[in-house]
Amino acid sequence: MDPKERVRRRIDIEASSLIRLSHTIHGHPELAYEEVRSSALLATALEEAGLNVERGAYGLETAFRATAGHEGLHIVICAEYDALPGIGHACGHNIIGASSVGAGLALSELAEDLGIRVTVLGTPAEERGGGKIDLINAGAFDDADLAMMVHPGPMEVVDLPTLAWASLEVTYHGKESHASMAPHRGLNALDAMNISYVAIAALRQHIRQTERIHGIITHGGDAPNIVPKLTTAAYFVRAANSEDLQLLKERVVRCFEAGALATGCDLDVSWLVKDYEFVRMNPTIGAVYEANLEKTGRSAIPRQVVGNQAASTDMGNVSHLVPSIHPMMSIDSLPAVNHQAEFAAASVSPAGDRAVVDAAIVLASTAVDIATTPGAVDRLREEFAHPTEDSSLRL
Repeated sequence: MDPKERVRRRIDIEASSLIRLSHTIHGHPELAYEEVRSSALLATALEEAGLNVERGAYGLETAFRATAGHEGLHIVICAEYDALPGIGHACGHNIIGASSVGAGLALSELAEDLGIRVTVLGTPAEERGGGKIDLINAGAFDDADLAMMVHPGPMEVVDLPTLAWASLEVTYHGKESHASMAPHRGLNALDAMNISYVAIAALRQHIRQTERIHGIITHGGDAPNIVPKLTTAAYFVRAANSEDLQLLKERVVRCFEAGALATGCDLDVSWLVKDYEFVRMNPTIGAVYEANLEKTGRSAIPRQVVGNQAASTDMGNVSHLVPSIHPMMSIDSLPAVNHQAEFAAASVSPAGDRAVVDAAIVLASTAVDIATTPGAVDRLREEFAHPTEDSSLRL
């Protein structure tokens, strides 16, 4: 039987189990680095199918590695399964985890025949924390030849625009006092935060269309009649690439310094050490993916149509290390988009369930084509070694 027909047959057999897996993870959302139940469910499904599974892989409690095959082209399928605070799986990582398992199951029974190695890599903490960067630093991708995953969304996009990303936490230290009787004896940390908030709002008028700054105040004080002595905030900063990101980070810090200077409060700025890169999509893998996508009856829209509707992912860091793709598969959610409660509901809708199965088929079929098409591996390696253009978001 043709290898791709074997892929389809295996995933058809597993379809109900994969959908049930997606729904179970969706029903018990877990935040970054806390995905104990979700990672165990995915690892168990792979282990019961005969793959060699290592839990707690690379020193991360909620990471796992499931492997099949012993030599040849090494294909890594990334699985995500962390959720968002308050709105659960509003980014559809339940679909990602289940579809990656499906692709791994189908490829595992072909690995020896095709002369390939397959790894389904459980990657925690994509939403915040950068689990893939932890795995990169631990050597998880050192011998990978290519890496793939599919992300659900409101649109069908092969070359999904993405941005480099950084996260910071801000603390102002002031001095408490009675807000009515002796306000002059206090240093108002909330005023410092408010000044910086306004300064950043003004900065937004003068940044590139490819740049983003957004955040929340996580602590604003303790009582209205106490001058706030401590305020905290969390902010994200995004730009087209790491170079632009560094420049924007410096401008953002100056906004926070303004709040401290104006009020006399002390300022602490703490950047997370793991910035996300933009995704560099490999053209050869992307073209093969799109050809297989069309065989499922789906049709992708051009990157240009998407415009500046861009997010960020630690898969970007993987794509700068090995040839990769990170396409978006539609779950027919519009007008709901990622990170809305309505999108969480769509992630277990009939369209969401179809995406679990289709993504598994397309990922596995793409791997088969790359492994069996003469010259494909050489082309993707040449493209990775000598990229013809910067694929970061430019407007």
